[in-house]
Amino acid sequence: MCRPDPVRNARQRTLKTQNPKLKTQNLRLFVVFAWVTLGCLSRAAFAQYSVQLDLTEQKAYLLYHERSVMESPICSGRPGHLTPTGTFHITNKDLNHVSSIYGRIVDHWKRTVVADADVDMPTPAGTRFVNAPMRYFMEFAPGIGLHAGYLPGYPASHGCVRMPEQNAIAFFQAVSVGTPVTVFGSIPRNRQYQANNRDDHQRYYDRDDPRYYYRGRVLTPPPFGFWPF
Repeated sequence: MCRPDPVRNARQRTLKTQNPKLKTQNLRLFVVFAWVTLGCLSRAAFAQYSVQLDLTEQKAYLLYHERSVMESPICSGRPGHLTPTGTFHITNKDLNHVSSIYGRIVDHWKRTVVADADVDMPTPAGTRFVNAPMRYFMEFAPGIGLHAGYLPGYPASHGCVRMPEQNAIAFFQAVSVGTPVTVFGSIPRNRQYQANNRDDHQRYYDRDDPRYYYRGRVLTPPPFGFWPF
């Protein structure tokens, strides 16, 4: 008959007591390591690309590791609807975004009646409001973002930053939620960008008229891709 070995039994009891503690410590170390690793990777991913917007030169720059890899002309906010300056981050991406405020009014045949309209503007009989498309939308401030749009050659938007569609696609594919965006510079305050092209041979839907009624024939449809927002 074998006698129990007190030394061996003592070692087994010690191991059984220590194993749960070791497992708990190892699990905690693993969780901390995984959390730190994921944080570093996410910061590294966001830091790879960044965007800089120069309002003075009306240029957008896509940077990769602080080096410019792409430049694009832009159209920023006009006086009264200036694009905000400062340091931001991409907060939302929407491929087929549309404006919730601005657009145009069209008739039954989809001809443009009012090119620069907003959702609160009364629509004449037989017309309807169409929200302005803002494809490849990259929001970096509340209601403000980069997107594809028409560039007239001067600041003319309601605060967003328009760029040619092919450039907007490239920016959209490169940036992620969290990508830094820096907006600096200012548009010249002593320059008037809006021209008055009204004449006696063209009737317009006058927004300053308190009755908001349509007076005359429709306007000539704008060029392809033009949306004044």
